[in-house]
Amino acid sequence: MTDSARIPLFPLGTALFPEGSLPLRIFEPRYRRMIAQCLKAHDTFGVCLIAAGREVGEPAVPYLLGTEAQIVSADHLRNGVVDIVVRGRRRFRVLDHELEEDGLLIGTVRWLPEPVAQPIPRHLAEVVPLLERLIEKFGGGHVVEPLRFDDAVWVGTRYAEWLPLKPEAKQRLLEMDDPLERLEFVRDTLYELGMLPDDPDAPLTR
Repeated sequence: MTDSARIPLFPLGTALFPEGSLPLRIFEPRYRRMIAQCLKAHDTFGVCLIAAGREVGEPAVPYLLGTEAQIVSADHLRNGVVDIVVRGRRRFRVLDHELEEDGLLIGTVRWLPEPVAQPIPRHLAEVVPLLERLIEKFGGGHVVEPLRFDDAVWVGTRYAEWLPLKPEAKQRLLEMDDPLERLEFVRDTLYELGMLPDDPDAPLTR
């Protein structure tokens, strides 16, 4: 597998994380074309958080680190609208990009190294029971098995995906290469949000 590729880019108001799930409604012609091409060729596209601009209208300026998106389901509605669900795969860095005539952004991207699973250190293990309970209560079909509650990479990424943070904070978490740094950020955020009770068996609130 080469370490670079040219893929269409979809700037969005939210970040996509590896192994995360994201539902999207596609209605702009440029993105309907992109989805049709990806479905036909079994290709993927890239999701990048918007750095400047909006999702609709003039092409937005994306952050240069994003996540490859694989379409896992597609439902064609009336008037050409398509509802899709994508799953996050590899992270990438945009090396260069250009606009096609209809405004679709095509990027030359470099795939970033896949993170290696790491055990969760004792001082961060307190975040695991809450995630287990959140996934049991709210996860449904949105969490891809296997569930790896002993892996700092997986636990930190799932929290980064789910925590009610501003998009810029989520982008910061996506860009972190050190899974323990990400998990420490998550732990501190959980305390700030009052989501880590002293009693691990306390009832969930939302």
